[in-house]
Amino acid sequence: MGQLMGFLNIEKKNQKERDPRKRIGDWNEYREAMPEKEVREQAARCMDCGTPYCQIGTVLNKGTSGCPIHNLIPEWNDLVYRGLWREAYDRLAKTNNFPEFTSKACPAPCEGSCTAGFVSDPVSIKSIERSIIDRAFAEGWVVPKPPLRRTDKKIAVIGSGPAGMACADQLNKIGHNVTVFERSDRAGGLLMYGIPSMKIEKDVVDRRVHLLEAEGVVFKTGVDIGKDITEEEIRKDFDAVVLCTGAGKHRDVSIEGRDLEGISPAMEYLTASNRHLLYGEPLKPDFDAKGKRVIVIGGGDTGEDCVATAIRQGCKSVVQFGKHGRLPENRSESNPWPENPHVFSVDYAYEEAEELFGTDPREYYVETKKFTGDASGHVRSLLTGSFKSEAEEEKKWDADLVLIAIGFQGAEDRLFEDFGIEKDPSGRVIQADDRSYQTSSEGVFAAGDARRGATLIVWAIEEGRKAAAAVDLYLDRKLSLLQN
Repeated sequence: MGQLMGFLNIEKKNQKERDPRKRIGDWNEYREAMPEKEVREQAARCMDCGTPYCQIGTVLNKGTSGCPIHNLIPEWNDLVYRGLWREAYDRLAKTNNFPEFTSKACPAPCEGSCTAGFVSDPVSIKSIERSIIDRAFAEGWVVPKPPLRRTDKKIAVIGSGPAGMACADQLNKIGHNVTVFERSDRAGGLLMYGIPSMKIEKDVVDRRVHLLEAEGVVFKTGVDIGKDITEEEIRKDFDAVVLCTGAGKHRDVSIEGRDLEGISPAMEYLTASNRHLLYGEPLKPDFDAKGKRVIVIGGGDTGEDCVATAIRQGCKSVVQFGKHGRLPENRSESNPWPENPHVFSVDYAYEEAEELFGTDPREYYVETKKFTGDASGHVRSLLTGSFKSEAEEEKKWDADLVLIAIGFQGAEDRLFEDFGIEKDPSGRVIQADDRSYQTSSEGVFAAGDARRGATLIVWAIEEGRKAAAAVDLYLDRKLSLLQN
């Protein structure tokens, strides 16, 4: 159970972060490993609660509370405290296919619902998880484990993000023959091209893909289903299909001047930056922030990643517009525990901007009303108002590069139309419920952001795992019907 009263007697610590002035000069991960002694001390703060809210994995007040993949957090915390690292890894791997991803890119709703956080600081769950999986790779415990037997069933998974990889991993463990199709030239989905290397270095993604390949999962990259391979061919060659394409259709703004040069969707900007770093591909002017005044429209995590990327590219200045107000320093009465706390924090990109420019780049309640450009048709300024008060005066902001990071509208249309699958107005697949994961099209399933809408990496993994179980059940029932 850790140390008696450990959550009160031991101060909470997280992984240290590299000095902002130094890390903005490279694209390496900004966090540092926590020493073993410190990790074990932090694990001692876990009290193994009678009801561990850290692993409830549900939605409260439209936000995620606890761990959606139901990680056995108190169990591996206690094992780490006792120095039983191998056993801790075994517990972690029971529920989480990819701890090396979640421990880097998940916002840790488990910590927001930690019972210790009700009266003190929550347990440093994310840092402990990171230490377990780092130790597991370093010790050689993470090795390919191909299934002992194979079935004759073939499943196509379309999309190689965390949902697609988790689904493929689970189905392959059962013994089915899984092929993952990815239209990009490299597997990983947003893990590879959408998330900057400062959060997840790309060799970490490649390492997991190679492990899955060694276990028998086949990855076919550069294949666009519906163009390179038809829907009819997929149905003919596979016993089931799982659509894990993500929710890549970005939201846009429809205001005067949107057609000017220098205005781009955030994900296109981040993808171009990642490709430039991986392959040396030259950056188009609209994706290069060097020497430019950058404005990011949208106050979420994607917008923050744009801020950090622009800083590393050498921007002249950067400002991030948010639709909502500044979060409070402490939980409000309308945001009680165990809901995920909506409180103010200075995350990595904002810390870097403050260090470089002397101020937090975030501006609140900003409504963009108009873009204006120069004679050559390039954006040079924005006109804004306020979402808070119509009486506030309009303000002009100078800008040479504008990035739109206001969210996503669901899955792209063409592939789902090819399979005859309908989507709701928010872009999510209709009829693929939380149990069957099957769409209106026989033998075609959907999981991840394509089914649920854009959300956290842990939800994507949980979706992939559950969809895999649903596919296996579907194949068993189909076989039973044939035998009878």
